[in-house]
Amino acid sequence: MKLADRLEGLEALSVVDQVVALDGLPDEFVLALQPDIVVKGSEFEKRVNREQAAVDSYGGKLIFSSGEMRFASIGLLQQEFKTTNIHNIRKSPEYMRRHGVTHAAVTSTLRQFSGMKIFVIGDVIVDDYITCDPLGMSQEDPTIVVAPIETRTFIGGAGIVAAHARGLGADVDFCTVVGNDGTAKFVTSDLERLGVKFNAFVDMARPTTRKQRFRALNKTLLRVNHLRQNPIEPGIQSKMLSKFDEVLDAADLVLFSCFNYGCLPQALVDEMSARARKKGVMMAADSQASSQMADVSRFQDMSLITPTEREARLALQDFDTGLAYIGERLQCVAKARNLIISLGAEGMLIRGPKENTFQSDRLHAINTSPKDVAGAGDSLFTSTSMALCAGREIWEAAYIGAVAAAVQVSRVGNSPLNVRELIAEIDGIDHASDDAFEL
Repeated sequence: MKLADRLEGLEALSVVDQVVALDGLPDEFVLALQPDIVVKGSEFEKRVNREQAAVDSYGGKLIFSSGEMRFASIGLLQQEFKTTNIHNIRKSPEYMRRHGVTHAAVTSTLRQFSGMKIFVIGDVIVDDYITCDPLGMSQEDPTIVVAPIETRTFIGGAGIVAAHARGLGADVDFCTVVGNDGTAKFVTSDLERLGVKFNAFVDMARPTTRKQRFRALNKTLLRVNHLRQNPIEPGIQSKMLSKFDEVLDAADLVLFSCFNYGCLPQALVDEMSARARKKGVMMAADSQASSQMADVSRFQDMSLITPTEREARLALQDFDTGLAYIGERLQCVAKARNLIISLGAEGMLIRGPKENTFQSDRLHAINTSPKDVAGAGDSLFTSTSMALCAGREIWEAAYIGAVAAAVQVSRVGNSPLNVRELIAEIDGIDHASDDAFEL
């Protein structure tokens, strides 16, 4: 290999600060620089090394190692979390024409999020993304063997809903239940750093919900959940209701973010909903059932509910009829003004009022090459609800939610959204292709 090629390869490593091509003897260079540690390849360990005397003269150390291959790419692995790719997008001109949605109007709506007062209640989750090096198959049993390289930790569940709302400019009060553990301390510290007003009630009978995702080669291999699903005790419910009463008069929007881990018993949901309706405060609900049972229809009279297709069918116990009919029935049963059924890579079904009736429409997924779909629903739910609170119809609000989801799935892990990111995505959509499209 040519010297220039070797220098370029070394400079590309994230752990390397500087590369120098030696034009003299290595021991002379070592004496001049006097590094604490000199590393040579393992193939030199059994040879005579001129550097040994040099490092011994000033108390340094000479070691031999060829490194481990998996650590050579750690910089690239870190980029998976740091980089947001907003270029895998496609426009929705027909949808926008049908509903009179323009990117100028969407941008204006996003700027109105600033200063909203939002109360979020639901299950907080801490997500660990454990990046691994795949080593192969076990020789003893058919098990995939991996070696952990790096762990990144994010706020998830209702916590990321609160963080999204805050990142988009709202003044946010967040109410949840946690355990008496170190995970709860991480949640408190991180949400306070983000500017969320955090109201955590400790339940000694449960841990703070934590989920671990083991990933290799940009794919999730395994998820491990540390949680309890029993309902919170009446005393904690009373404290949550008291906090709800404190903030309700000033609130513009209440968001129920339920993962069915016990934070939102039916009696508490019903009482909070009744009090919010009495004061005319808008409400929206998301009830997730990724690996457990759920019924989003238990959240009654919401301005918006956002189930997946599976969650919608679970609520109705209907796994046979067409999706349009599922949407119509669920909206009726839940008495929801607006409904979005998330369809993953196929986008969403939207149902809401238009021209004195209820209509349905489909919007495809804007991002065509997602990195991590885990946070798509939370970002869609938060931003669509805020757009409705800003006075927009569901058709524009859903488009804003689609843009938010496109940003979220462009990166790995839950990071709070901000208006600047969404506007950048919209600008990317405007320039995504040369197709003529008059806004």
